[in-house]
Amino acid sequence: MRYGKFASVYDELMEDIPYEKYVEWVAAHIQSGRILDLACGTGTLSQLFNEVGFEVTASDLSEEMLTIASQRFQEAGLSIPTLQLSMDNLEGLDGFDAVTIAIDSLNYLEKETQVQQTFKEVFEALNAGGHFFFDVHSIHKVDAVYMDSPFVFDGEDVAYIWHTEPGDYPHSVVHDITFFIRQGHLFERFEETHEQRTYEIKDYTAWLEAAGFEVESITADFSGEAPDGESERIFFHAKKPS
Repeated sequence: MRYGKFASVYDELMEDIPYEKYVEWVAAHIQSGRILDLACGTGTLSQLFNEVGFEVTASDLSEEMLTIASQRFQEAGLSIPTLQLSMDNLEGLDGFDAVTIAIDSLNYLEKETQVQQTFKEVFEALNAGGHFFFDVHSIHKVDAVYMDSPFVFDGEDVAYIWHTEPGDYPHSVVHDITFFIRQGHLFERFEETHEQRTYEIKDYTAWLEAAGFEVESITADFSGEAPDGESERIFFHAKKPS
């Protein structure tokens, strides 16, 4: 999908995401090697992976996101290649020791066949013994937490009003967000609509195994603990057999 102007405010809206914990999670299982950071957004996680010693390739479908990511890498003096790719079509990429799809990016795929194809593509991109790390929204978050809108954010330079409604599919949500961005003494208004969909844990597990993966762990909310009925973010660690 295209993010449009959303890319320009993405970092400010994601300030509460503990990216360092994501790096710690990955680094607890693999300490070096090549990482493909799919749906990299503005490149925050890619940069952190690079800074702890990984050889990183950053990929996203959004040209706007990649533009900001490339600028981030250049300003930091980092040589991180970027690719504009959909996560369900990796065009023969291979030779990676780990692949990440972070911060519920997988939930932007509309159809379950796209999720299944993504798992197959990631499997092919990994070396034998390679690791796959991703997180998704829980059923509880999509069906209950998100339905408690509107949500309002009032920052110094960015504000938004965020409405949600159920999508066309089970466990899907439509986000209608109106942004106000400071431009000098005035605020520019723009609107964007984003759609996400999630599935039962057992579905993700079955699709991973069908792609050839061994599921190493399923945890929740950066806790390292097993998910429960109130969990909002589910983390999967899978491995390609050696």
